[in-house]
Amino acid sequence: MNNNRQSALKAFDRLLTIMDELREQCPWDKKQTLQSLRNLTIEETYELADAIIDDDLNGIKEELGDVMLHLVFYAKIGAEKKAFDITDVLNGVCDKLVNRHPHIYSDVKVADEEEVKLNWEKLKLKEGKKSVLEGVPKSLPAMVKAYRIQEKVKQVGFEWETTEQVWEKVEEETAELKEAIANEGQQRTEAEFGDLMFSLINYARFIKVDPETALERTNKKFISRFKAMEQQAVANKKPLTEMTLEEMDDIWNEVKKDFQ
Repeated sequence: MNNNRQSALKAFDRLLTIMDELREQCPWDKKQTLQSLRNLTIEETYELADAIIDDDLNGIKEELGDVMLHLVFYAKIGAEKKAFDITDVLNGVCDKLVNRHPHIYSDVKVADEEEVKLNWEKLKLKEGKKSVLEGVPKSLPAMVKAYRIQEKVKQVGFEWETTEQVWEKVEEETAELKEAIANEGQQRTEAEFGDLMFSLINYARFIKVDPETALERTNKKFISRFKAMEQQAVANKKPLTEMTLEEMDDIWNEVKKDFQ
């Protein structure tokens, strides 16, 4: 066993020890339940996602630690309930990885990454899953969920053949949305807008763009530009609320040059 592995095991054991001590001695930690930790875990996961978007390696390291703490916390509570402990958790995921990678741990041959994904879904169905969509969490954000749904059904062959076909679907859904806006009321408009979004997410997959990441980068870019516009308005001693749209557009076009 190399020194890095020994250090990792020592650090993990230290975290387990601290978790035991906090659970026994800290009033806040003693009160926590699986349910009370849930929202905190979601928050920590989003903070990790933010650090990844920003390519903040120090931030990623810190947020991974926070997420790891939560995983250990859940396992500690599971042990107290005599339902499972950290050993069960780790052995469970190890067994799953071995079973779902027969091309590594058995004599199965695969040609490429896509065949690995296809075998993964087939193995999950053999394990008792009734649908390839069972693994998509209900509480995922809608855009991420749509992407995962499309990825899942692709593994059983339910997929467009070309990028051009997907774009034609986007154009078809755009026309249907315009028709709904003109003639069919709010409920139908919402439905058609949802169909268009789903098609655009599908197109993003085909051109190898993660739509969630792309949109978040655009959000961050817009925020930076808008804040710069506010600062420029202060420097000009004329608040945005007193400007015309044309005046704001002029400032916007200026600050865009600094935030491409």
